[in-house]
Formats: sequence, structure tokens, C-alpha cells
Amino acid sequence: MKLPTFILIATVAFIGLSACQSTQTNTQKTDFKTLAVEDFDVQRYMGKWYEVARFDFKWQKNLKNVTADYTLQNDGRIQVDNQGSDITTLERKQSIGKAKSNGNANNGALKVSFFGPFYSEYNVVQLDPDYRYALIFGENNDYMWLLSREKTMPDSVKQKYLNFAQQSGYDLNRLVWTQQD
Repeated sequence: MKLPTFILIATVAFIGLSACQSTQTNTQKTDFKTLAVEDFDVQRYMGKWYEVARFDFKWQKNLKNVTADYTLQNDGRIQVDNQGSDITTLERKQSIGKAKSNGNANNGALKVSFFGPFYSEYNVVQLDPDYRYALIFGENNDYMWLLSREKTMPDSVKQKYLNFAQQSGYDLNRLVWTQQD
């Protein structure tokens, strides 16, 4: 190959790759592992949580009285038991999954799976010191939950978490407030 042709092809390839890299960086979502709480104590996180609000998705559509119960297993994984009642059919729905650390065990970055080997990010990004209230982000700004050890959450905590979510790029218009009877 002649040198001028080689330089032209190399230049076009470099520009093309640079454009792809630039586009990928500009559209890349936040790395939620960096937002996850530090000094996370998985033992204290275990137990029952009530869903206060969520971004709706297929499994949770029309659900009220939603809870998530986390149980630490002997192998260090976490069993996740999600339940709720469908307001249209009055049927109780349950989904059991598993979670595990997404790297550093002292960090609130977890992976959760309800479908075999497929895991999604589940990151505890806000958590009060007494482990009573939590804000969870899922991947790609598509999932968000406000959780409480009680069926309600104080307005001051709720507002703090919502402000954090909005500053993190979450569209709060998508939020569904969970009915807890």
C-alpha cells in the first residue's frame, strides 16, 4: 500500500474511532457504584422494608402493599423476597431473587437477579445512620425506590432523597407512590 493511501485510511479510521468514543462518553450513564453508600453494613440492611415509592415497571404494575425482605445466606448472598397485592385482581404477587456484592462488600453497590444468571445493579445511594430509610438506584436511571422500615417515611427524609435523585438525573415525574394499607 502506498504511504499517502495508508495515511488517509489511518486518519479516517482514527477520526471514526474518536467520534465513536466521544459519542459513547457523552451518552454514558452515571456509574452508580460510585454513588453507593460507603461503610455499608449488610447485616443491618437485612429484614423487611416497605416500599414508599418507585419507578413503575412490568412486575410492579398496579401493586400496593409492596415489601422487600432481605435474608443473608450462609454463602454471603442475599435472598430477596418481594411481595405486593395487585389492586386490579386483588391477588398477592411474590418474586424471589438473589443479590450479592458488586465489588466492595463495604459499599452499598449490589447486583440483584430474579431471572437466573442475569443481574442488574441495585445501589443503596442514601441510607440514614439507623438503617430506617433508604434510596435505591437501579441501572440506566430506569429504576428507583424509596424504602422504609415502616409504611411511611418522614417528609424531611423524603425531600432529601428526592432532591438527591433529581440532582442525579432521575425524572421524578415517573415516581409512583406506593399505597400501604
